Amino acid sequence: MKLIDVTKAFASDEQCLTYLEKSRWPDGVRCTVCGAKEVSKITRKSKSKNKRAQVYQCLEKSCKSQFSATNGTIFHDSHLPLSKWFMAIALLVDAKKSMSALQLSRHLSCNYRTAWYLAHRIREAMLDADAPKLTGVVEIDETYIGGKQRGHKRKLKNKDIVLGIRQRGGPLRLVQIQDAKQGTLYEAIAKNVDRKVSKIMTDDAGAYNFRLTQFQKATHRKIRHSRGEYVRGEVHTNTVESAFSLLKRGLIGSFHSVSIKHLQRYLNEFGYRFNRREDADIFEQTVSRMAQGKALPYAKLTEENAFTPFVRPS
Repeated sequence: MKLIDVTKAFASDEQCLTYLEKSRWPDGVRCTVCGAKEVSKITRKSKSKNKRAQVYQCLEKSCKSQFSATNGTIFHDSHLPLSKWFMAIALLVDAKKSMSALQLSRHLSCNYRTAWYLAHRIREAMLDADAPKLTGVVEIDETYIGGKQRGHKRKLKNKDIVLGIRQRGGPLRLVQIQDAKQGTLYEAIAKNVDRKVSKIMTDDAGAYNFRLTQFQKATHRKIRHSRGEYVRGEVHTNTVESAFSLLKRGLIGSFHSVSIKHLQRYLNEFGYRFNRREDADIFEQTVSRMAQGKALPYAKLTEENAFTPFVRPS
């Protein structure tokens, strides 16, 4: 669904709520507390921005809870009109290099903090936690996100590492890792790559050694970047590196700087959109995920001791 279609189909909160109800309860509305299907619909006349126009009353005697289609979802407890939510979703899923919270706030006529919180809740729904593991021919490489520094020894002081894993002709995974040690790399690879993978393509870094792992039966080919080699027949990591190129252009061009603390959510967004770049129903998929997802309170999003300093992608 294109942006112009979204603005027409979801111009009011009532239209948005009706769509959310169908996405969340395709077999009929159920109470969000006890799961009962005996409910009655209440239409409020109040135009308060803090109240949904359409709510339900559970008829179960031991429950009697009132709820709406947004209760317990990522939309939960939001004072922003759902029509703006739907417009933000349409903008983010269609923006190849993503969109900053500042630009989103201008499009939606809301403050920066609201747009920032809104964008991160949408990214929360873009996590492919249950995605199948990659198989076939898989390319693996890592890249560094962070500010420029002098000297190789201090390379990781203001940088974080992103591991890219891409199945040729298939999906992409982008994973934030703490270091490029063999154990750390293997742990991330094992979570994303099927043990029956046929071929693994990497560069000639010494950390890529699968002889004593579950991937020992896979054919492992290395492209020798240290010797200026980039393609040797089918041996290369060009497809995963092309994904890195898109990621860095997005980080530099759209965000200019990102917080390492929230880097994985940005990676989830880029990977989600990249893997669905040919899907015409990516908007519908995202709304459905958000309707089925869990609430993400602002306090939880900003918890931990403090924000990691913002760094500029190299």
